[in-house]
Amino acid sequence: MTGLLAGWAPGDALVLALVIPVIGAFVVLALGRWENARDGARLITAGCLFYVVAQFYPIVAAGGRPDIVLFDMVPGLSIRLTLEPLGMIFAGIASFLWIVTTLYAIGYMRGHHEENQTRFFFFFAIAIASAIGVALAGNMLTLFVFYEVLSVSTFPLVAHHGTEEAKRSGRIYLGILLSTSIGFLLFGMIWTWQIAGTLDFVRGGVFNAEQAQGPMIAVLLALYAFGIGKAALMPFHRWLPAAMVAPTPVSALLHAVAVVKAGVFSVVKVVVYIFGIDILNVAPGTDFLLYVAGFTIIAASVVALRQDNLKRRLAYSTVSQLSYVVIAAAILTPISVAGAAIHIAAHAFGKITLFFAAGAIMVTSNKTEVSQLNGIGRRMPLTMAAFAIGALSMIGLPPTAGFVSKWFILQGAAQAEQWTAVVIVVLSTLLNMGYFIPIVYAAFMKPEDRPEDATEHAKAGDHGDGHDSHDDHGHDHAIKYDHGEAAFPMACAMAVTAGMTFILFLKPDLVVGLAQQLTGIAP
Repeated sequence: MTGLLAGWAPGDALVLALVIPVIGAFVVLALGRWENARDGARLITAGCLFYVVAQFYPIVAAGGRPDIVLFDMVPGLSIRLTLEPLGMIFAGIASFLWIVTTLYAIGYMRGHHEENQTRFFFFFAIAIASAIGVALAGNMLTLFVFYEVLSVSTFPLVAHHGTEEAKRSGRIYLGILLSTSIGFLLFGMIWTWQIAGTLDFVRGGVFNAEQAQGPMIAVLLALYAFGIGKAALMPFHRWLPAAMVAPTPVSALLHAVAVVKAGVFSVVKVVVYIFGIDILNVAPGTDFLLYVAGFTIIAASVVALRQDNLKRRLAYSTVSQLSYVVIAAAILTPISVAGAAIHIAAHAFGKITLFFAAGAIMVTSNKTEVSQLNGIGRRMPLTMAAFAIGALSMIGLPPTAGFVSKWFILQGAAQAEQWTAVVIVVLSTLLNMGYFIPIVYAAFMKPEDRPEDATEHAKAGDHGDGHDSHDDHGHDHAIKYDHGEAAFPMACAMAVTAGMTFILFLKPDLVVGLAQQLTGIAP
């Protein structure tokens, strides 16, 4: 290790990365009475975590694999931390975006006068620690433990407002995630342990060619794919739009920083290190995953088109975008799997920018519906410019990171002659344009609604099942017309994440090299 960590063994530094956000969580509790000190401690903790994680980048990029066994459960089954390229990407994203989200949350939570902020930030830090644990997991058992802790620690965040609506959404959120992980994922792990005798992440997978001859591999793959509920494959996706009742910083955590990233990260880990690309290519019936992911991409995009509530539109967009990662992994070529890893990063920065913008609009103007956004770009040009950049990345147009990941996915699909996947990606790109471009057009090109018109929109807005209608819990729902840009911390956070979508396009080697290592492609 280098810098302040000189003299530390890489394995010990892995433990430090896991412990830092836990320490930060309890510091937040201790400083709860002093708002400025509490928020300062959060920023310092997030910065320390990113510093530690960043020290691993040159090690992993050079082929190193830091590793440490924390303790043995039974012989051959341990709680183990190992950092490999995909984990480096996820840990880097989570730790960096924790800094940005912390900055954003300072402006949001104070500007919105949210209650129980100390409790909120405590569980937020625990969720980050869990995400780091998922990223550093050296075997499936370790991943499962931290995966479950992540589900439980984010429940208080989803139900933060304490209303009946929030509690109901929290129950849906936790119920789906726990039932899928215990009912499917845990069973799949036990079966894998019984057959292969290990749950370690092994390059090329833990199964042999003989075991790939029958239907067992396809059944196991289904248990893992649907058991990882955080990947939001249909029909186990409803927890994601349900969770939109939470404050916007939680939405950012769910969609970009930790939760859904833990889901698709786990899917790619399972494909590469539990099954192996070669085994899945010869095992019968495993192509179902491509079609399930393809259906999820198209169906979620169609539903997104119909959503007037901005955060719900973004939520269904996330359901669709997550399946880009899954379909890329399911194409089963090295270049497509690399594209899956790249899309984890591209989606993180693009989608968090969109949620940051949605939260800024709501806090500043109390507008939550797409139909209320006519002309808002004139009052909030920086916010809507950031939104437009995030939208371009989700569509997959240059010069944004989304173009890089889609390019890799399409290359992999063409290489494997998976023309169905090509059609799905192209069609979904058009659908993405259909639900993002009208928002940007209306914000900058349409005249602003008159107050009476906007009030009618607010009354008649699509609150269908009520999700997200309580994001402005306890506050005046009247539309503001004297507003300008969002608070400075929120604007800074949006500028950083929007800028990163350009940086990852201009400097794709930041993640491409690691993604190519994942499947042995020469960088």
